[in-house]
Amino acid sequence: MNRKLCVSISLLVFLCIQIKAQDYNFNLQEIIQRAKDQSPAAKQAETQRNNSYWQYRTFKSNYNPQVTLTGNAPGYSNQITGVQQPDGSVVYRTLNQTYSNAALGLQQPIAATGGNISVNTNLFQFHNFIPNPGDPATTWQSTLFNLQLQQPLFAFNPLRWDKKVQPIIYEQSKRSYVEDMEFVSRIAVDRYFGVLTAQINLQIAQFNLANNDTIYQIEQGRYNIGTTSEDKLLQVQLQLLRSRQEVAQAKLDFRNNVLRLRNYIGLNELSSSAEIELTLPEDIPIFDISEEDALRYAKQNRSQYISFERDRLIAEQAVARAKGQRYQVNMAASYGVNGTSSNLSDISANPNNQGIASIQFSVPIVSWGRNKSRLQTALANEQLTQYTIAQEELNFDQEIITQVRQFDMLQLQLEITKTAAEVAQKRYDVAQNRYLIGKIDITNLNIALTEKDTARRSYTDALQAYWRAYYDLRRLTLYDFENKTLLYNPELEQEVTEY
Repeated sequence: MNRKLCVSISLLVFLCIQIKAQDYNFNLQEIIQRAKDQSPAAKQAETQRNNSYWQYRTFKSNYNPQVTLTGNAPGYSNQITGVQQPDGSVVYRTLNQTYSNAALGLQQPIAATGGNISVNTNLFQFHNFIPNPGDPATTWQSTLFNLQLQQPLFAFNPLRWDKKVQPIIYEQSKRSYVEDMEFVSRIAVDRYFGVLTAQINLQIAQFNLANNDTIYQIEQGRYNIGTTSEDKLLQVQLQLLRSRQEVAQAKLDFRNNVLRLRNYIGLNELSSSAEIELTLPEDIPIFDISEEDALRYAKQNRSQYISFERDRLIAEQAVARAKGQRYQVNMAASYGVNGTSSNLSDISANPNNQGIASIQFSVPIVSWGRNKSRLQTALANEQLTQYTIAQEELNFDQEIITQVRQFDMLQLQLEITKTAAEVAQKRYDVAQNRYLIGKIDITNLNIALTEKDTARRSYTDALQAYWRAYYDLRRLTLYDFENKTLLYNPELEQEVTEY
């Protein structure tokens, strides 16, 4: 008998452990960290940051020398073709030949002028299977080296402007990544409180159901002994039925909000039947923020403030491009040494110099005002950009100041709603005791119950507003006012994934 009892207790303990293992408790910081580590939104932000990094690497490579190897594998041709003779006549002959070539080139852009300088060498081999009498079957031709310069004059220089714009765009992308991660935290707060509010509503509904069931039993007993009316009994019964409906709706809302939270933070390792319970984040950081400090950190760190300078440069770049399109002048020059021989070893024995120099220009005589219109459009857009940036800077300052003032107000509101919830709970406890001894009626008890539930929900809403404003402030300034540290350090290069 004792052995059976021990086995039964062991099984009971095991089942309790298994049931307990299905319950998962999370606090706000754990949910936020999970969202940053594995949510689809965080992965998207990380991928966008990586994309910006490789675009920046591509930009930097445009200023480095490029070495290229080109050529043709041995080709074969067997055909009848016309060959022009020295006297101008054409003789048709059968050509049966192979040919191949290889070229090695080094190119270096000139960022200061927008030109390009290159050094090239190539080798060409030709073999004729039906040579003319006395002619060699194989011929080698080579350009031992060739130095070329391509230089546009008075033209738009994209390399020089990219050096100004692209580093700003890349810096903006790195700061945007930190802001995106703070926004992930902000959305995680909303998802967290969506579940927490539904969880509290479910607790309130279940408490009210149990409470109304007790009250119904009391009122039914009083009705049976004639101390209450049928009207009050029906009122309590109706309230009991309404409580059952509220519990069913609260359970549905809770499951839906849990699903939204799981999908957002990527909580896929838990089974669908796992019970999730969240704790109320009442341990809030309290600190003072001055408007001047918030503005200073926002202008120092935030990506939007950098974008103002980027927009100015892009507008100036458009003006420079319009000016450079009025006419085109290109200078080209090359110098090299080449040679030819029937033997590869003799190809450099008697080299010949080769040189080419030219200046090409294109100047419109009559454009019917096209160039002037293009330039004036760019100048007008530049002026419009200046006005737009001036307005956006004002909106930028106003957004930060408003956020700081709202944060200060939310700290006070949080204290008030917390005290109100405690007072409402005490008032309901007193009202319930007075109802049980018959000092107040069911109407006054319901009023106290409604005030208690409203005060508890108001406190939860105030907590949500506080944490939402907390992470909004971090995102808008990229500064952690609680720990007094920067959220983004421009001196540290972030790790980038290679695919």
